[in-house]
Amino acid sequence: MYARLISKYFVLLPPESALTIPLCRDIIYLVNYYAKGGRAVIILITGETHTGKTLLARRMLERYKIPYLSVDHLKMGLIRSGQTSLTPEDDAELTPYLWPIVREMIKTAIENRQDMTVEGCYVPFDWRRDIGSEYAEQIRFICLAFTDGYIDRHFEDIISHARDIEYRLCDDGLTPERLKEGNRAFIEGFTQAGEVPVLIDGDYRETVASLLV
Repeated sequence: MYARLISKYFVLLPPESALTIPLCRDIIYLVNYYAKGGRAVIILITGETHTGKTLLARRMLERYKIPYLSVDHLKMGLIRSGQTSLTPEDDAELTPYLWPIVREMIKTAIENRQDMTVEGCYVPFDWRRDIGSEYAEQIRFICLAFTDGYIDRHFEDIISHARDIEYRLCDDGLTPERLKEGNRAFIEGFTQAGEVPVLIDGDYRETVASLLV
């Protein structure tokens, strides 16, 4: 069945000389998608602040037309509507509060075979065990993390790109040491949970591009 669907896509392709790397990646994506029986494509992106979670989600949207959910938007909607007494500064309490909601939204998308990217820092280290193997096997997990060296070399660049996708009100309280501490926590926590964080130590653009394949 999926072979027939893919063949329809190939009819629309340009001559061989006009094929591009991005287009070839799209073809690979379609082949993998239909080879899995048309199951939902769920991408879960997490990481410390300023690592580019929203940027990557936007790139996924542009490349594969997969809509994305910002957990920050969900957080602020719940806070500003008075559904919780938590504040944006209550990070430790926000993860156990928000994750069950996000988890069930992901499950619903998988059951309905709807593609979705979810991006945000409020993902517990043991998310895979919590959501269950039946659902976890259909999720592509990405944890973005800066190394200490990258922060030392590019801290000003990190701050200067903070508003590339969304307008941030203030970054005055963010220091290199605070950023290092936060990234180390993500690296150590997810590594201990058996995940493999994407360590950003060299060219940032190349790292992001590699995740779009």
